This record gives sequence, structure tokens and C-alpha cells, in this order.
Amino acid sequence: MNYFIKQYKNSINQEICSINLPSSKSESNRLLIMNALSGEKITIENLSSARDTQTLIRLLKNEKDLNTFDVLDAGTAMRFLTAYFAVSTKKEVVITGTERMQKRPIGILVNALKSIGAEISYENEEGYPPLRIKSFQKQTSSKISIPGNISSQYISALLMIAPSLPQGLEINIEPPVFSKPYIDMTLGLMQLSGIQYSQNDYLISIKHQNYQESKQSVESDWSAASYWFSIIAQSEIGRKVFLKGLKSKSFQGDNVIKDIAKDFGVSFQFQENGVLLEKTDIVRKKTLKLDFKKCPDLAQTVLPCAASLNIDLEMTGLESLRIKETDRISALQNELSKFNCQLTEPEKGTWKLESSIFTAKENIEIETYEDHRMAMGFAPLALKTGIQIKDIEVVNKSYPSFWEDLELFGFDLIEQ
Repeated sequence: MNYFIKQYKNSINQEICSINLPSSKSESNRLLIMNALSGEKITIENLSSARDTQTLIRLLKNEKDLNTFDVLDAGTAMRFLTAYFAVSTKKEVVITGTERMQKRPIGILVNALKSIGAEISYENEEGYPPLRIKSFQKQTSSKISIPGNISSQYISALLMIAPSLPQGLEINIEPPVFSKPYIDMTLGLMQLSGIQYSQNDYLISIKHQNYQESKQSVESDWSAASYWFSIIAQSEIGRKVFLKGLKSKSFQGDNVIKDIAKDFGVSFQFQENGVLLEKTDIVRKKTLKLDFKKCPDLAQTVLPCAASLNIDLEMTGLESLRIKETDRISALQNELSKFNCQLTEPEKGTWKLESSIFTAKENIEIETYEDHRMAMGFAPLALKTGIQIKDIEVVNKSYPSFWEDLELFGFDLIEQ
């Protein structure tokens, strides 16, 4: 199903709209794996309703009854379960996923796990799912090195299983390190769950130990919040929205959206149970330099927003977007071009967005490429013109109530 979306001025609710954001699936998924490794000693409150998290819950709940585990399109579940089963399964299991998932590389994680004694083989193409995993027999090494410029989920997966290994694990992360906040999130949640570790620059050491009984509450999702920063940035001065459940001290790296959005004219104020956003100023800068190395998931929020505000961007740290749910670089290039904006890579590792002639034609169709962030990142452009978002169900992956929340704010959604 598709939606035609537009926000008509006579439909705008001028009261401050409060949004119940979804819980962080990044925190939820990590805590679920830690809980499984602990023997169900961790009580988790406010788990995410995102499809990725619900998939992981279902697979872990039925672990004893299943031999094949289908993660669908949940990349986090694929990486985390691969490491989890590599050290915990008592039987031979297969992990698989969608056609796209079977094209997403996992060889670096598999090689790291095999180097410490895991028995893993590929069912089809070398380096890609599906995977066949046998029960863990003996730890053959307590030290590994892994590149830091690939998915941080590989590193997080290894960190979480480290305490369960008989000899513990010493992980050397080879710089540069991308998405470091997600690694810090993993370590922070492990520490709250009773795990001690030592860190010296890029070397993390974790001894054999047990996860402890604890109660954890999942924060609201800053990635989901980013779309509201974009909406307020493109709204009239004075427009506000209150986002529930966000904390000033957060494990989530995507909370940097609050700092990026300052240059888009958005102010924020933390209150007792969330944060208040307000459009306070006109955009004054015509060019911004941004490094997405620590927050690549924000790219699909920030680029369309900057384009609509006629802000040119000079960017680094977008390399990992090529191997996400889709080739996100290509997807952004295609959809931004519909607004007369160009995303180019003039030299390797450096991208430019040219937005000076942004044009909002009526009823532009946005392809979503089976990618939730494409749908939600471009939806705020309905503040500029009526747009059609295709395959709207993709948002269920991370933010199932997104369209209902847009209607609450004052957008008109018409089924096509």
C-alpha cells in the first residue's frame, strides 16, 4: 500500500503534540541476547515493538524447538544470533533470512568466531548467510583482531558473548572505528548487567564471568526521534513537538541529531519525561560539513532535510550505507534527484549534496527499496509538497506507529 501525504495549513494542530516514540531496538536487541546468555536473569522493561525486536524475541523464545532460525530482514538479529549460537547452541542449527539478507556480508564475524573455536559453515555462497552452526566444543584462542570500519554489530556480537567463553576474550579493534557509540552502548549495557571489562584505546579485555540478575528499562529510540527533528526543521517558526521517553544521558549515538538540527533552526529542551523541540530560527548556513562515521543511520534523515532547506553538505563516514537494508547511497541519489538535488562522491570517502536548486514538484513518488529509513526520512518533505510514499509497511521494521503519529501531528494521509 502507498500513501499520498500532505500537511495542509488548515489541518495543523497548533497545540503542542506529544509523541510516544518507540523504544530503542538497538538497546532492546542487545539486552535480549544478554538475557539469553545470562539464563534469563535480566528483567527488561519497555521492549521495542519494532519488527526486528519482535523477530528476535520469537526466535529466542522458541530456541529449543527450532533447528532453522529465519531472521527475515533483521540484520542485527543475524549478527547477534550468529555469535550467540556459536558459543551456546547444544545442537546443529541453521540461520537464514530474506533474499536481501543473504546478500549482506557476514564473513568477518564468522572468521572471528571460527578463530576462537566456533564451527560454522556456509550453506550457499562463501561469506554470506545462510549459516550452519555446530555446538561449541573448545575455545582455541582468547585473542582476536577485527576491523573497526565494518559493521559495529560484529564487534558488539563478540563483546556480548565474551564473558561466556571459558578463557574470556581480548578484542583488538583495528582503526578507524565506525559507529563507535553502538560499541559503547553494548559495553554500557553489559556493565549495567554485571559485566566488568578493561579498555585501553582500541583493545577491550573481558574475563570469563556471569551476567548478573538486574532490571533494565529501554529508552525511547533516538533514530525514531530524528524524523521529528526533521519535521520541526521544515516547519514554521514557533512549531513545537514533545517527544516522550528520551533521556539527556543516553547510550544511543543517534542522539547527536539534536546537535546537527541546531543548524536547521531547531532548539531542544529536556524535561522530566522527554524533550521539547521547537522551530526557533531561520536557517543561516548554506553549507555544512558532517561526519556520519558514528551515526550512519541518520543519513537518510539529514540529507532530505538539508536538501529541503537548501543547505549543501560535505560529508564523510557514509561507507557502511552500501551494505544496509539496501544500497542506501544509491537509493538516496535516486530519490534526491527527483527534487533536483545531487549526491555525488567526488573523491573516495567524501560525498557532496548540492541542494541550491531544490524543487518540490507536486506528487513526487518516493521509492522505499524495502528500507524503513527511506520511507521515514523522506516523509517530512510532505511539508513542502504532496508526496507519495510507496510500500508504507516498511516502517514496521523499527517504528510501527509512524504513520499514526504523523496524522496526530496534522499530516493528511490518503491511501493510494
